[in-house]
Formats: sequence, structure tokens, C-alpha cells
Amino acid sequence: MSPAQQGEVKPAPTVFVLFGATGDLAKRMVLPAFFTLATNGLLPDEWLLIGNGRGDLAHEDFRDRVHDSLTEFGPQPTREQWHAFSERLRFAGGGFDTTDPGSLLDVIAEARSALGTDAQLVHYLAIPPVAFGEITKALGEHELAEGARVVYEKPFGTSPESFRTLDKTVHSVLDESQVYRIDHFLGKEATQDLHVLRFANGLFHAIWNRAHIRAVQIDVPEKIGVTDRSVFYDQTGAVLDMLVTHLIQVAAEVAMEPPASLSATDLQAAREEVIGAFRPIDPKEVVLGQFDGYRDLAGVDPASDMDTYVAARLWIDNDRWRGVPFLMRTGKRLAFSKQRVSMILREPEGTLAHVPKHSNVLAFSLSGSGEIDLRLVAKEPGAELNLDIAEATIALSTLPNADPLPPYVRLIHDALLGDRSLYTRPDGLAAVWRVFEPLLDAKPKPVPYAPGSWGPAEAAELAAPDGWLLGQ
Repeated sequence: MSPAQQGEVKPAPTVFVLFGATGDLAKRMVLPAFFTLATNGLLPDEWLLIGNGRGDLAHEDFRDRVHDSLTEFGPQPTREQWHAFSERLRFAGGGFDTTDPGSLLDVIAEARSALGTDAQLVHYLAIPPVAFGEITKALGEHELAEGARVVYEKPFGTSPESFRTLDKTVHSVLDESQVYRIDHFLGKEATQDLHVLRFANGLFHAIWNRAHIRAVQIDVPEKIGVTDRSVFYDQTGAVLDMLVTHLIQVAAEVAMEPPASLSATDLQAAREEVIGAFRPIDPKEVVLGQFDGYRDLAGVDPASDMDTYVAARLWIDNDRWRGVPFLMRTGKRLAFSKQRVSMILREPEGTLAHVPKHSNVLAFSLSGSGEIDLRLVAKEPGAELNLDIAEATIALSTLPNADPLPPYVRLIHDALLGDRSLYTRPDGLAAVWRVFEPLLDAKPKPVPYAPGSWGPAEAAELAAPDGWLLGQ
């Protein structure tokens, strides 16, 4: 059941400004998410979406591009749905910066004339992070910041220094309560279900510590390559694109102390507190890789040493997790695609010896609507006492009344409502950069690996003695 069907209060009339509206991220993720919100009744009764870009598109030309986006990436609109959606789309060309607002001010004025001058402004920056600072300053310069909410795509900075500069710029224009730093892994249904599974079930709450858990693996292999993001990727790589953003946030979801409540303030505080307990990473506990043929891609430096793969071992210096390795792995052109958190449980001492390897595992699939997997030891039916591994899977989509929201849909909806619980805070991001600064200062040289493999063989040592559960 959707939030709207449950009687949740709808957002106020809203003018949604999408910077980078003709870019790759907008067409793949943001525009399809916004259409899903509209068709599920999760938008305000009165709303307009204004796309912004350097080109000078007519409103109708922008609508055609949005339709092409939905045709390619879904969901597919019916004729009636498209008519209702498209009539609310506008485009403001000419770019937008501190010296020249292009046509955006005029188009926003027209939108507010139609919706009411008290309509809230939500700005979404689906642009490269290098442009965040200038757009933020321009919002202040052209009086579009007061009372507005601003959604920033990841990464929020590309180094500790650039993070501090951007954070200072943002807070010179906006109050922290106006800032929404998106990380779509936090919007995944299974990531959110970690809270419920852990805090509502005594069985799992009791074992959520180093006395019962030997290791945690956060594994996000990707079969695809860099697609048409080669220019962006060759300036970013796997470390910045995935490790410094998504994977450590998932680790924080797993590792945080029980919050006082699941309110935005308490949930954010618990997540950021545990990130502060992560030990700065040792570059010797990191393996970087680059798939064969990466340098031949258009837009990639022929001599590039950019990483397309990273495996890392991190440690948390607190009473709950001291001595438990948090293993993270991700990469392009690997054997197959998965998004999985695996908690390897300690085997009980005593009566039964020689239990099967990898037989005590609690795992979560973060893909789609999410799954919970439990692997345990059972007696094989028969005359002999033979041990075997039994597995059970709970697909969250099969729960009664399940109506899962894709991550971008959930997070944009939260921004419209003013709910920041699944967004990151600056203190947590400052701690993230502190954790990864040693690696960024002394990155190992990437090791070549074959497309379709599991990456460099050197990464196996990081996961010893268990090895990586995926790819075994």
C-alpha cells in the first residue's frame, strides 16, 4: 500500500526545479521516478516540474525528451497518463549561474503565478559535483534559496578538501534543514528493512554484535561496464563512485547503535555516530583493479590508472564491533550483478564439530524489493548423523499489501515531505572523508583483471579465512 493510500498527508503545492534535466542521470533515474510518483498519487495536487539546462529547448521539445526517457527506461505511460503528466512540464534554458539566470526566473515566476506564490521550491541538482558550488551560490544570488529544499546528488565533494569547501558554500546560502544529500542505497527497501528486522525481532537483536558475528561482507559486483559514463568515470573511479558513498553508508546502517527512535533526527544521529567510530583505512588493506580493455573506451585516458574495482577491509573501534572486519567489494565487468550484505555468524563451540563451511549466514539482498536469506546447519534426513546446509528466503515483495517504492521514488517523495531520515548529514560525511583520506593520499596501483571474472585474485586475502561468499 502506498503512503498516499494509507492516508499520508500530501506535500504542499510544489515547483520542482531539475538542474541537469537533459543529462544522463535525469533521464535514467530522476524523471522516471517523478513520473512514478505522479502515477501513484504521491505528488501534490498542484505541481510543476521545470527542467533547466544550457540548451534553449521549447517546452514541447523538453516534453518529447522526457517521453523518450520513459520509453527507454520506464515506466511506460498510457496516453492518458502522459497527457496528465506532460502538461505540467516546463523548460528553462540558457543555463543558470551567479551572473546569468537564463530564463529560469521567468519560468519560476510563471509557475508560481499558476500554483500560488506560497508554493514550495524544491531544487534537484542532477549535475556533476564540480558544479554544485556555483549553482548553490546562484540560488542565493537570485533569491531562490529562502524556504527552498535543495537535493544534492552524490558524491558530495570528491576529496576531503573539496567536501569542506562545498559544505562551507552550501551553509553560506542554506540552513542545514534545507539540505538533502542523496544516497540512493539508503532509499532501498531492504536497507530500510534492516531497522525493522533488527529492532523488532529479539532473535536478531540479541546476536547483533561481535560475540556472535565474525565478519560482515557488503558485496556489490556489477556485470555492466561504465556504459556511456566513461568521461565521468575516468575522473571518479570505483572508490569515489561506490566505496566512499554507497557502501560505507550501508555499513553504517548495519553497524549503528539502536537509535532513540526512527525519527529523522535520531536515525541520522545513530548512523553518523557509528561512521565516526570507523578506523581510518589502511591502504595495505585495499585492492584496486582495472578491467582489461578499460583504457580503450572512448573518453578514457589511454594511460589511465583509474580503478574500476575496489575491495577493502574496514574496522570499527567500538564495543559492539571491535575486531569484526567489514569487507566491502564492488567493481565493473564482474561475473554477475548482486547487491548483498552477508553477516557470517560464529559457530557455536562444543557438541558438534566440523560443521559445513559458510553454514551460519544471515544475508540481505538489496536489489529490487529486497530479500532476507538465512543459511543454517540441519541434519540431513536419514539413518546417519550427516550435517548439511539448509537455506530459507523471505522475499519482501511477497508480504501482504506490499507496494515497494524504488529508491529514487522514495527519496524524492521524502524530500517533498521534508523527511531527511534517509539523507546524509555533514558530520557523517566529514567522518567518511577522514576514514578514506589515507587511501586517497596513497592509492595502490590497480591490478588488471579479466572482464567476466571476480576481479583481482589478490582480493581473496582480504576476506580470509572465510573468503568472499559470492563467487565461491
